[in-house]
Amino acid sequence: MKRLRAFFYVQHLLGIGHLARASRIAAALVDDGFDVTVVTGGAPIAGFPGVGVKSVTLPPVTSGDEGFSGLVDLRGKPIDDDFKRWRSEMLLQAFRDCRPDIVIVEAFPFGRRQMRFELLPLIEAIDATSPRPLLATSVRDILQQRVKPGRNEETVDLINRHFDLVMVHGDPAFATIDKTFPLAGAIKAEVTYTGLVAAPPSPAASARFDVLVSVGGGAAGKSLVSSTIAAARNANNAWKWCLITGPNLPKDEFDAIARDASPVLSIFRFREDFASLLTGARLSVSQAGYNTVCDVLRAGCRSLLVPFAGGGETEQTVRSLLLEELGLATVLTEKDLTPEGLAQAIEQALAGPTPAAHRLDLEGAHRSAQILRQRYRTWSLKVGPGFGEVHDQNRR
Repeated sequence: MKRLRAFFYVQHLLGIGHLARASRIAAALVDDGFDVTVVTGGAPIAGFPGVGVKSVTLPPVTSGDEGFSGLVDLRGKPIDDDFKRWRSEMLLQAFRDCRPDIVIVEAFPFGRRQMRFELLPLIEAIDATSPRPLLATSVRDILQQRVKPGRNEETVDLINRHFDLVMVHGDPAFATIDKTFPLAGAIKAEVTYTGLVAAPPSPAASARFDVLVSVGGGAAGKSLVSSTIAAARNANNAWKWCLITGPNLPKDEFDAIARDASPVLSIFRFREDFASLLTGARLSVSQAGYNTVCDVLRAGCRSLLVPFAGGGETEQTVRSLLLEELGLATVLTEKDLTPEGLAQAIEQALAGPTPAAHRLDLEGAHRSAQILRQRYRTWSLKVGPGFGEVHDQNRR
């Protein structure tokens, strides 16, 4: 069997959710026998993209603020055209060095429009390659809803002209892409659902807490951190609290939080055993990011979700409300997030019923690998001399 080469582009800007999901899929591809190169473009995060993959690190950029209004380097300086050309040339060279059979682009063109300066040249290079690699976009099930006229039409046009596969990392029994992308019916490329990309089941709980609060990457969610510290300090009970601030919280802020914390509150920047901690928690309190929700669903614990809604973001709110409808979580909105509001919501969640049983598909990582291998088999039957030129003509 041919050892397929996969080239996987992922850009995380604010949190680490995109990188974590892509890393889980990359690990599954390696397990399935793929030769995998992951290209990352965000701030380095220890442990990602993981063992077994080749890694190419572009000069890092992050979001200038929670509204994703601009790109800055790690010193907070806005990037210029020279920086963009530098990154674009590095990405194209990595593509040429890899000579992939399959290219996977995370989020684009549904998201990551800020990265068009390097992704459009990459797509041009893919189309000019003969034999041309299969091009797939890797997207979550719930998308950020666009309000600017023409954005959705532009997305459909890019997919129909260049992409061969849309991998939606969700369970259609929970959410289909048309719920948050109104022009889904106009997509001509194959759209397939992989299931939710969750981590494998965890071993027995490594520690037990009554209230386990996590804030994802930590770049957004400081109000949840401060409300947790105050709620734990004022709690009139014997609960054990745990707060995981995320690796992106600046060190001086983390140190100040740790000095100010109540003795009943254990504070960590990051826990590799987070999924295991969830299995031993009476209640998980978190934002409603994709990966955290997958971990909570896998653990089956009670869940209080405080969806991130800064900068007009809609994705986490939609996800949390769908989960609440299914009896799998309770929701506290950011506008109601105060120390008092958080404490009251925690008490209500702990006093409520255990989460409803669910049968949502959580095996999306390995199913992604199976889908790509199967799709490539069909694809490779078409490959022959001049295939790239013929394929381009068919797409016009």
